[in-house]
Amino acid sequence: MSDPIRVAVAGAAGRMGQAVVAAVEGAGDMVLTGQADPALGTRLVDVLDDADVVVDFTRPDTALDNALACLAAGVHVVIGTTGFDPAALRDARGANVFIAPNFAIGAVLMMRFAAEASRHMAKAEIIELHHDRKIDAPSGTAARTAELMEGDVPIHSVRLPGLVAHQEVILGDVGQTLTIRHDSTDRTSFMPGVLLAVRRVGSLTESPVVGLEHLL
Repeated sequence: MSDPIRVAVAGAAGRMGQAVVAAVEGAGDMVLTGQADPALGTRLVDVLDDADVVVDFTRPDTALDNALACLAAGVHVVIGTTGFDPAALRDARGANVFIAPNFAIGAVLMMRFAAEASRHMAKAEIIELHHDRKIDAPSGTAARTAELMEGDVPIHSVRLPGLVAHQEVILGDVGQTLTIRHDSTDRTSFMPGVLLAVRRVGSLTESPVVGLEHLL
C-alpha cells in the first residue's frame, strides 16, 4: 500500500477551505498535514515542509505568491482561487500546478455543453450568480465558459446573500432559445473534483494545467 498523500490547505479558515479540510480528513489515501490562514495564525511557509500538495482557496491577491512559494519548495499546488492570470505560472518550475475555475463535475459538463451549443446558435450571454462575499467578478467559471465558446459572449454578475455558485448560459437563435444551467447548492459539490486534482497533480506531464476537464 502506498503512503498517503500529505495535504496542506491554504485559506483553511474560509468556507471552501473548511470544506477541503473535511474532505481531506475523510479521504483514506490522504492525510491533512497543515492549515494555513491568517485567522488561524498560521502562514503558508509554516506548512510547506510537511506537504506533498497544497490546496489553495485564498484570495486573488495572494494565490499567485502562494503558488510560487509552493513551487520553490518543490510542493505541488492545486488552486481553486480565481481572479488572477494563470499565465504568470507558465514558466514556473519545481513542482506541478493545477488550476480549476470550478471543481464541480456538473459545472465542467455545463461548460462543455455550452461550448458545443455555441457552435450552432447565433448568440449567447452568461449570467453568473454567487454569494456576496465573492471578490472577483466575473467569476472564473464564467470567464472560462466564455473563453471556450464561439463568438463574443457577454457576462452578467450577480452577488447576493443566500447564493452559493450558479451559472446560466442562455443561447438564442431565430425563434428559439436554449438555457444551460448549473447550480451548486452546497460546497460539498466541489470536493470530489478537489480530491481528484490532489491525486493527479503530481503525475501531470505539463504545468500549469487549467480546467478539471483535463482530468476527467
